[in-house]
Amino acid sequence: MYWSGSKLGKENENVGKTTGFLEYDRETSLEVSPKERIKNFDEFHVPLSKEKQRTQAARCMECGVPFCQSGMMIGGMASGCPLNNLIPEWNDLIYNGNWEEAYERLKKTNNFPEFTSRVCPSPCEAACTCNLNGEPVSNKENERSIIEAAYANGLAVPKAPSVRTGKKIAVIGSGPAGLTVADQLNKRGHSVTVYERSDRVGGLLMYGIPNMKLEKQIIDRKVEVMKAEGVEFITGAHVGATKTAMNPRVAKEDIMGSYLTNPEERVVKADTVLKEYDSVVLACGASNPRDIKAKGRDAKGIYFAVDFLKVTTKSLLDSAFKDKQYISAKGKNVLVIGGGDTGNDCVGTSIRQGCKSVVQLEMMPKPPVSRAENNPWPEWPKVLKTDYGQEEAIAVFGQDPRIYETTVKEFVKDKEGNVVAAKCVKLEWKKDSKTNRMTMSELAGSEYEVPCDIVLIAAGFLGTQEYVAKAFGVELNERTNVKTEQGAYHTNISKVFTAGDMHRGQSLVVWAIREGREAAKAVDTALMGYSNL
Repeated sequence: MYWSGSKLGKENENVGKTTGFLEYDRETSLEVSPKERIKNFDEFHVPLSKEKQRTQAARCMECGVPFCQSGMMIGGMASGCPLNNLIPEWNDLIYNGNWEEAYERLKKTNNFPEFTSRVCPSPCEAACTCNLNGEPVSNKENERSIIEAAYANGLAVPKAPSVRTGKKIAVIGSGPAGLTVADQLNKRGHSVTVYERSDRVGGLLMYGIPNMKLEKQIIDRKVEVMKAEGVEFITGAHVGATKTAMNPRVAKEDIMGSYLTNPEERVVKADTVLKEYDSVVLACGASNPRDIKAKGRDAKGIYFAVDFLKVTTKSLLDSAFKDKQYISAKGKNVLVIGGGDTGNDCVGTSIRQGCKSVVQLEMMPKPPVSRAENNPWPEWPKVLKTDYGQEEAIAVFGQDPRIYETTVKEFVKDKEGNVVAAKCVKLEWKKDSKTNRMTMSELAGSEYEVPCDIVLIAAGFLGTQEYVAKAFGVELNERTNVKTEQGAYHTNISKVFTAGDMHRGQSLVVWAIREGREAAKAVDTALMGYSNL
């Protein structure tokens, strides 16, 4: 256990509260009621008091094997924190009231706890040993309490490197992976410039995650710290694009074109970047949305979820929706295709806009309420999760919006070409005797129609946009992600590295941060011959 002068608790000289998990019940932040919080796009969690948070930290049981920080892959799923956060240590420091040292321990492994403590699905809590016979330690909220205390007490201030190496690095993309690469390499003393094609820094964090999950001033607050530390940000810059490649998805309606075509956007040639910088890191995300190939797909009113969420957030930030430059679900029947986090975000956003109804389709079967026997701890629990958007739909419309084992066969259009309904069909999952894999097929006679005026496709992403890879000459793998050797970040081009979803495919923010840290170390080693990152 790491101490270095921390204030010890009364119960024991080595740990804060060895029996805390037996004495205290799990308690998390209060939530604004669903019917109240849908009136705005603000975050709706009310944090616990500092004293209550210390009590929650006391529940960390100092177990022999802290799976919470393991970050192992078990059965193809992450168990524990991919960043290997030193969770038992900073929980103990919180309990003992040593917030400054808790912050120092947290920052050793996590560049952006202000983000992960809001949007991470908490694999650390799923792997918590307390899950065996009770409820897990509230690590996510403990993490948030540490970083917010750090900002409140002047600990999270800019700390520019005292020595510069003279090396210049360009980072293409300002999502969580790109920001992490920039943060790490700048701290090492390299000069870092981040190029972002949108008008604001943050990538997925800014425009892919709604404001009620991550208020954008939280991103701006950290970006301002990074700027003060020496990181340069250039927005509205399409690196490697051509005029035809800038808008890979042609907008059918003016509202979409207004954000996909911006006269202030400028193209930056890949050759120019390669000449000006010693290394280049591609962190452009997995931004090719998976489409639905169904009859009538060309109907008006069908959008990708990522576009719907982006214009909503942009209009909110630009004008509090006064500019009307967003896709409105007000008074409309909304159909969301996809049961993941993005689909849930579409449900919550549509309800805040005042939709008439909302239905969310999921191809997979409904998960069990509790762990199945073949899904034991500390594996990631494949159980039913009712997220904030679904909670709000239940409160407003009286029922869960999700329909499982269902897909769309055809979109129905009116005379003007507007979508008015979706012909759906139930799916049947069976195990293939030859391959031993589960396969799905349509259930005969199960077709029915769902009325809809707006369709939001939230079916995941297929990989990186090809024009960036072509511009830099990097190879793609069979999943259209940038190809590297296993466990490496160096591409087939000598000066070019990659990280995040562009490298591993669609994933979590916490994985993007880990990739960014490891890619930064690879870049540093290539430039300096060694790395202390």
